[in-house]
Amino acid sequence: MMKVLPSMLREVFLDAVHVSLDFFKVLIPIIIGMKILAELDWIRYLALPLEPVMRLSGLPADLGIAWATGIMVNFYSALIVFVGLLPNLPPLTTAQVTTLAVMMLIAHSLPAEGRIAAQCGVSFLGQTLIRLGVAVLGGIIVHAACLSFGWLDTPARIVFSATPPDTNLLWWALGEVRNLASIFCIIFAVMLLQRLLRHFRVADLVGRALAPGLHLLGMRPVAATTMILGVVTGILYASGIILKEARSGELSRHDVFSAMTFMGLAHAIIEDTCLMLLIGAHLGGIFFLRLALAFAVCALINVMYIRIKGKDAETA
Repeated sequence: MMKVLPSMLREVFLDAVHVSLDFFKVLIPIIIGMKILAELDWIRYLALPLEPVMRLSGLPADLGIAWATGIMVNFYSALIVFVGLLPNLPPLTTAQVTTLAVMMLIAHSLPAEGRIAAQCGVSFLGQTLIRLGVAVLGGIIVHAACLSFGWLDTPARIVFSATPPDTNLLWWALGEVRNLASIFCIIFAVMLLQRLLRHFRVADLVGRALAPGLHLLGMRPVAATTMILGVVTGILYASGIILKEARSGELSRHDVFSAMTFMGLAHAIIEDTCLMLLIGAHLGGIFFLRLALAFAVCALINVMYIRIKGKDAETA
């Protein structure tokens, strides 16, 4: 292993540089565009079409601004907006916060993550519509269940607090450069971990153990470790592996679609879940329901794919 490690590190580093540059070409224009929208305060207008959805989910219409911020910018910005809206809202119940949290967890950072999915060969529009549709479905399920059975009707315990982002453009730009450097480091670490798992045959064991579930989702065992890494770390970091393996032919188009769809609905499952707990959301909705929706939706899409393409699709 000691003889192999230097060459492995060099190969993984070069792969991470190549993949990161591809992603940065997509991310940087989106980051700049979203900053312009935020500075012009135009995101609140993007929230207007969300008002019927918010009311259908039992939420105040003003919370649409928080979700719109999450959809267009990022998760953390949405939480800052959410906290800023609280003084002007009636006290929220745990059910309402859980409903909003489920919707934000499933559909956030869509311009950036959608373009990353497109880089991997998956439809930007298709992924966006799936995530928005499942987010609305998840919100309605939580609202309807809590309303019907009287669940989570206690006041939400919100302990999250955050400092608004610096408005100085230079500090903002330096912060974004630091974020991009962090993205490269994490992509490198994830790709190295995946290479080590394959070297020690752990990936094969994981693939065989998860083969029945992966088959239902439309993925072959070869996609197992990549999908797990995406669920744990985040869609951007696992996408680096998917992009490389899709180009090399290790993953089929259907493997890539299924993995990206599942990760789009359920990724960074530990970090994001912990953040949602800080705003008073219930674990049952933000963790278990989210994973269940991701599994059910991907399995349903795979069944439809097989029926349309025929039996040959099962081994594609």
